[in-house]
Amino acid sequence: MRLRFAPSPTGYLHVGGARTALFNWLLVRQAGGAFVLRVEDTDRDRSRPEHVDAILGGLSWLGIDWDEGPVFQADGLARHRLDAERLLEAGRAYRDFTAREDFERARDAAVAAGTGTVARLARNMAAAVSPEESRRRAAAGEPFAVRFLVPPGTTEWLDLVHGRMRFANDEIDDFVILRSDGTPTYNLAVVSDDAAMSISHVVRGADHISNTPKQILLYEALDAPVPAFGHLPLILGPDGKRLSKRHGARAVEAFAAEGVLPDAMVNFLALLGWSPGTDEELLVRDDLIERFSLERVLKKGAVFDAAKLLWMNGQYIARMEAGEVAAALRGVLEGGATALDDDAFARMAAALAPRSRTFVEMARLARPYIAPLDGYDAKAARKGWYRDRAGAAELLRAVQDRLGGAAWEAEPLEAALRGLAAERGVGAGKVFQPLRLALTGVPASPGIFDVLLILGRERSLRRVEWAIAHIEGEGGAG
Repeated sequence: MRLRFAPSPTGYLHVGGARTALFNWLLVRQAGGAFVLRVEDTDRDRSRPEHVDAILGGLSWLGIDWDEGPVFQADGLARHRLDAERLLEAGRAYRDFTAREDFERARDAAVAAGTGTVARLARNMAAAVSPEESRRRAAAGEPFAVRFLVPPGTTEWLDLVHGRMRFANDEIDDFVILRSDGTPTYNLAVVSDDAAMSISHVVRGADHISNTPKQILLYEALDAPVPAFGHLPLILGPDGKRLSKRHGARAVEAFAAEGVLPDAMVNFLALLGWSPGTDEELLVRDDLIERFSLERVLKKGAVFDAAKLLWMNGQYIARMEAGEVAAALRGVLEGGATALDDDAFARMAAALAPRSRTFVEMARLARPYIAPLDGYDAKAARKGWYRDRAGAAELLRAVQDRLGGAAWEAEPLEAALRGLAAERGVGAGKVFQPLRLALTGVPASPGIFDVLLILGRERSLRRVEWAIAHIEGEGGAG
């Protein structure tokens, strides 16, 4: 089994391309075949080196490695032209000297007249030029395109996803395979390359279905083996229309920058149009390789759910070892200095992991612990402090006293605070919540005892003192 992923470097690696690459890669890794990376760069006006780098970088980030390549399609130009010449010599293609403007005028006139001859218009116009005159004009250097001579009959194949597919050849125009500047069109270049690379299976998006009958005809005309074809469902936005920039479609690099883990992205992409046959949603890479099959690829489009991706990413973060979480968080923080020692930092990372969907989000949640407070949540302060400033300040002083006399470990701290609540005849939350706001500046955080241990005795008591001063109007957070 030899499969290829053939991106065009006219843009970055987006979700659709990444999903196509992944499905090809899973099939190859399961079968022990070869995964070929081919960069289809024949569109010189739009191809960019930075896009090539981004595509290779995106695949590498996802962990999708290739066995051969990258091969650049433009390097096969001589072979593409030779294949066009072979088709001309075999009578399977013909020269078309018609100027584009003349052809478009004739086409528009045929459509307006309703003659029904548009599909063979180019052939009929070229027929006015005899074979001898065609060769003479070509030898004289007159520009011409080469068109494939579509044979009568039907073209069909057994699609690996959609089943039996059939196209009537009389609905396929004699398509250009070589432009007048000597460059190949997409269909000829793809077929020539696939044949030269012995590609056995072509798995790509359903938007390529209309190209497939043309390419099968070219394989047959060139006496090349016809690969097996499978066409993947399109990826849709929440409105059921094809995923686009207006839906927030982004390059794979953007998800990496937002803190999405490559394993989570691979898991998510695999489930875009494929089902494992169970309700399982979290499947590691080895599971995907073992269980993936085109038989379970859906025919209908798959909806890209960004919230689902973030949920899945959070699940992967929660499964990580504590040391891995801390290292990943430091990487997002770019090694910036924090107020925490290594043990406190690791405790913080572990406490924030279940509350974080990405490491970028975790970095935001970490700010109250690694930097000075820049204020208090206004709504939480109004609710928990300002309705009774004197009472809130008095409670925090009592908390300060209890914490100051306790050993700085989870059990003694818990006993001190729960004992205070019991003495006052209130639930523990009535003590924990004002303290949480004093320590973090926000109404939600990991458990209050984790917060105290992360900040340490000195910083915790200092923040309680600042909160009291803030409530009494004498100072602010720090």
